[in-house]
Amino acid sequence: MLIVAGKGGVGKTTVTATIAAAAARTGMRVLIVEVEGKSGLATCFGRPPLEYEESELAPGIRARTLTPERALVEYLEDRGLQRISRRLVRSGAVDIVATAVPGMKDILVLGKVKQLEQGRNADLIVVDAPAAGHAITFLMSPRGLLDAVRVGPVRTQAEDVIGMLSDPTRCQVVLVTLPEELPANELVDTAFALEDRVGVALAPVVVNGCYEERRLPRDAAAVHAAAVGTGEAVPNREVEALVAAAQLHSVLVVRQRDVADGLARRLPLPQLRLPFVFAGDIGPREIEGLATAFTAAVTALPAVET
Repeated sequence: MLIVAGKGGVGKTTVTATIAAAAARTGMRVLIVEVEGKSGLATCFGRPPLEYEESELAPGIRARTLTPERALVEYLEDRGLQRISRRLVRSGAVDIVATAVPGMKDILVLGKVKQLEQGRNADLIVVDAPAAGHAITFLMSPRGLLDAVRVGPVRTQAEDVIGMLSDPTRCQVVLVTLPEELPANELVDTAFALEDRVGVALAPVVVNGCYEERRLPRDAAAVHAAAVGTGEAVPNREVEALVAAAQLHSVLVVRQRDVADGLARRLPLPQLRLPFVFAGDIGPREIEGLATAFTAAVTALPAVET
């Protein structure tokens, strides 16, 4: 299982969809789990919003959204407590029960994720986790409940979830950032917090939205030389705009590379760098392109010595 986390706005949901698409290409059965219900993940595949029940997003890729209220009702029904669950639903008290203990909402969701992982109905589960700040609280909830609850099914659930999160063969966290100072700094803090306080293993870091180096004309002579084959003269105003854009692109490429390289020095984890997508909305076509880039980046990673 992979849990994808990162600061809001870094493209965490896009990366979740990209990983799923890349895995499905290898023949894996992939299940995406959305835990906040607001990510718009389904739109990456051109599908309507996700429901609690599973739905197919693309060949080999299924998805669902999890809510603590529905997870609680299902938990009770699985244990033969249908009458209690129906009363909770009719009275509108499900949310009250789900939030009665700090961390209860998160453990209900994580418990359901654990059930899905143990069910082995998918070769890979990819969890679109909350934004970085909440992600730490989300993944810390089982350990917090161990201190608050001494006995009973809730404690057992917390212990089982901790067992899943702390086993690198079952669960790893993929942290996502942009090649910018602020999100990169926050990613470093999140990484150390997850390792020290949660004990979860970290997968390679995804640096999203990287401008690719291009051979662009960087002066007027180069622009005119490139236009020779077209048989049309380029107005001076357009020449100036093209040169300015090329120079800015070059500066941004260097700046982003410096941030990503600096991140690699501070956080000794492999990096997977994904290209910037020049599109207003991310849809199936863009996800397919990112999946190709992701696969190439994974293939280029150095072999791990065992």
